[in-house]
Amino acid sequence: MWPLVRFGGLVSCGARSRNFARVRDRVHRTEDDPILGDSMDDIEGKKDADISLQVQERDFTGTAYVPVYVMLPLGVIDMNCELVDPEGLQNELKTLKSANVDGVMVDCWWGIVEGNAPQLYNWSGYKKLFQIVREHKLKLQVVMSFHKCGGNVGDDVHIPLPKWVTEIGQTNPDIYFTDREGRRNTECLTWGIDKERVLKGRTAVEAYFDYMRSFRVEFDEFFEAGIISEIEVGLGPCGELRYPSYPAEHGWKYPGIGEFQCYDKYLMKSLSKAAELRGHLFWAKCPNNAGSYNSAPYETRFFCDGGDYDSYYGRFFLNWYSRVLIDHGDRVLALANLAFEGTCISAKISGIHWWYKTASHAAELTAGFYNPSNRDGYAPIAAMLSKHGVGLNFTCVEMRTLDQNEDFPEALADPEGLVWQVLNAAWDACIPVASENALPCYDREGYNKILENAKPRHDPDGRHLSVFTYLRLSPALMERHNFIEFERFVKRMHGEAVK
Repeated sequence: MWPLVRFGGLVSCGARSRNFARVRDRVHRTEDDPILGDSMDDIEGKKDADISLQVQERDFTGTAYVPVYVMLPLGVIDMNCELVDPEGLQNELKTLKSANVDGVMVDCWWGIVEGNAPQLYNWSGYKKLFQIVREHKLKLQVVMSFHKCGGNVGDDVHIPLPKWVTEIGQTNPDIYFTDREGRRNTECLTWGIDKERVLKGRTAVEAYFDYMRSFRVEFDEFFEAGIISEIEVGLGPCGELRYPSYPAEHGWKYPGIGEFQCYDKYLMKSLSKAAELRGHLFWAKCPNNAGSYNSAPYETRFFCDGGDYDSYYGRFFLNWYSRVLIDHGDRVLALANLAFEGTCISAKISGIHWWYKTASHAAELTAGFYNPSNRDGYAPIAAMLSKHGVGLNFTCVEMRTLDQNEDFPEALADPEGLVWQVLNAAWDACIPVASENALPCYDREGYNKILENAKPRHDPDGRHLSVFTYLRLSPALMERHNFIEFERFVKRMHGEAVK
C-alpha cells in the first residue's frame, strides 16, 4: 500500500469573497440550534431560499469515491494522557457517522506520551479514544506529532516538547532551529541533530523511530483489524516538512517572506562541509541581504528580481538548504516504513502560496522549497516520496486566487497555481495525492473548490484525490446549517447524488 505525505497549508490567507461571506453569515446558526432537529430535505429547502447568489454547480454523481476524514480537536487528550469528555466525543462521532464520514484523524503528541522520561511511553488515553472510534465503526488516521502545539493559527491548547528534551535544550539550545539573530524556535528539533547523539545517548531520528515502534506494538490489534488506515509522520513545525521560517512568536505577519532558519551549530557545520566539498570555503555562510521576517521580496537584494538568489552562491546555498529538508524526510520516512510496514504512511508539507507570482518565490525559499520561477522545487520532493512509496497530501484546495488578490493584493499569492503545480508533480511521479483544507470551511463555495481539485474535470487519466481530511471537528461545524452543508459535501465526495 502507498503511504501518504501531506502537503500542509498556512496560516493567514484572508477571508472569502465578500458576497459569499454575507451568504455564509446568513446560513450560520447558534450553537444551541439542534443539529439533527430537522430532516435533510427540510433544511435544504430553507437554505436554498436563503442563498441569493446562485452558482451553476458541477454534478459529481457517479464520480470516484474519495474518502472523507475529520480531524479531532487538538486537545482531545490532556497532558496526563487522559481522554477529555468521552461522552461528548461519542455524541460527535455518532453525528459524523450519520453523515457517512469514513473516519477521524488524531494527533499522538510526543510531549504527552514520552513527556517525562526517555523511552517511557504512556498511551492510556489513546487506547480509550481508539476503542470509542472502533465502536462507531470509523477508521483512524494517526499523526506522530513530534512538535509542540501552541502559537500557530488554530492552536487552542499548549502541548510542549517532552520535558526531558526541553531540559537538554536549556544547556544546549542548538538542538532547536535558530534564526540569524540567534533566536531559538522551540516548536521542534533542528534537522541538524538527526544523526547527533545529543538526546540522552540517542539521535533525534532514533528517538522518533523508538516512539513509532512503541506505537506500532501497543496498538497492534487496531492495525490488524484495519481500524488504523494511515499513519502521518511529523517532520517539522506544525508536523510539516518545512523550516519554521514564519514563526508568529518572532513577530512574523502575513505576507512576510520569513527568514532562513539554519544558524544552529549543527546546520552551520553542515553548510561549512558543503562549501568545502564545493571548493569555495567563503560560501560557508548564510545570506546577509535576505531581509527580515516581514520584508517583501523587492525590499531585499537577495530575493528581488535578478537578485542574489540566482547567483552562483545563491544557487549553492538554496540547493544545500533544500537538500537538508529532503534528506530529513528521506531518513525519517525510511524508518517509518520499517516501523509501520504494510500501513499507509503520511507526512505534512506546507503549501506556501504568497509571493508565488514573483520570480524568486521568496516565502517558499525560506521555508526550504527551492521553487523559483526557473526551477521546479516540488519534483525532487515527489521523487523522494516515490522512493519510499509515499503519497502526497496538499492543502489550500479550498482557496481561490481571486479571493487572495482581493484581500491581500500585495502578497502576489496564487494558491490555485501552487496546487496545480504540486498535484501534477506528484501525479508525474506516479504517487497518490491526498489533501485537506488550510482554514476552516463551512460554505458551499469553499466546498465546490475542494471538489474541483479533488476530481479534476476532463482529466484524460481520471486522476483524483486518494483521500480528503477536513480541518476540523468544532462547535461551528456542529451548527445545524453548517453540518447540513458539510453532509452534502461528503455525499458529493463519495460520488452520490444530491439535491
